[in-house]
Amino acid sequence: MSRYLSEAYQSLEAYTPGEQPQDMQYVKLNTNESPYPPCPEVIEAAAREAGRLQLYSDPVCANVRDAIAGLYGVKRENVYVSNGSDDILNFAFMAFAGRGGRAYFPDISYGFYKVFGDLYGVDYTQIPLEADFTIDPEKYHHRDGMVVIANPNAPTGLTLTVDEIEGILRSNPDRVVLIDEAYVDFGAESCLPLTAKYDNLLVCQTFSKSRSMAGARLGFAIASAGLIADLDRIKYSTNPYNVNLMTCAAGAAAIKNNGYYMDNCRKIEATRAETTKRLEALGFTVLPSKANFIFAKSDRIGGGELYQELKKRGVLVRHFTAERIKDFNRITIGTPEQMDTLIQKIVEILEA
Repeated sequence: MSRYLSEAYQSLEAYTPGEQPQDMQYVKLNTNESPYPPCPEVIEAAAREAGRLQLYSDPVCANVRDAIAGLYGVKRENVYVSNGSDDILNFAFMAFAGRGGRAYFPDISYGFYKVFGDLYGVDYTQIPLEADFTIDPEKYHHRDGMVVIANPNAPTGLTLTVDEIEGILRSNPDRVVLIDEAYVDFGAESCLPLTAKYDNLLVCQTFSKSRSMAGARLGFAIASAGLIADLDRIKYSTNPYNVNLMTCAAGAAAIKNNGYYMDNCRKIEATRAETTKRLEALGFTVLPSKANFIFAKSDRIGGGELYQELKKRGVLVRHFTAERIKDFNRITIGTPEQMDTLIQKIVEILEA
């Protein structure tokens, strides 16, 4: 850190992304990427735009915005697209909780919520998860600030029902309720239909997980026209061209080939179920995930030690050091072959 950094940011603790080591070829099960490639139409659409990179992208992102609106049965004015869903979360904290506002989110959840809260001087409260790592929805009723919930939650993979989320919305009619559905396509129920009923609901999703575009950086939100206009105001006050030509084209093509991606999600669900069964047979505790990862621990080896031993053997998983979850590892669901390797290496470690 240099001496020039504003004093307001000198204590900021930045988000730590999943490691991307380059020293060897790993079975990479640590950053919740899809194990399956984009469909050919997505690659072709991006390639076509590569010859026009001398031009600015469309700030409205009309092609991908209209494709999303068509898929989910809303209007363009109800859709916002941005440079990954992290960008949307960033803007939402700025727009709906910044400069002395309040926010409420779980103490064990996506790490960026705390970072954005600190970045914008938000007076935030981290509400502890229950002993079984579930979220008690009633603890988010009648709050005096923005409510932010990842559903499914990360890193647990556990979910609230749509009825429980609607209860939160009803009890907070004058506050924005942001539901982060980054992992919803892997077996959870989306609350997107509720955006037609509640003008304070902002639902965020991403192309990084279920649509195999983590490297392209594209996310979207669906909400009332008023909330979308608020996000657009922030976007046009920072970077109007924040989604590039190739990503816009790729995103529109991905939506038009949505069946390919939903089929992949069903494959991942089946692999998740099989991996859970095999880990439980080895004595692991595995939370019932509805995401493209599982959260697991063993009484035979600590979470940190298992992470290190797997890494030595060429398998990456994600370990967190927070006290309540330090015995767990978050394991991305890869291909069946990748999960076979994971189980094989775990057996080797336990036998050693």
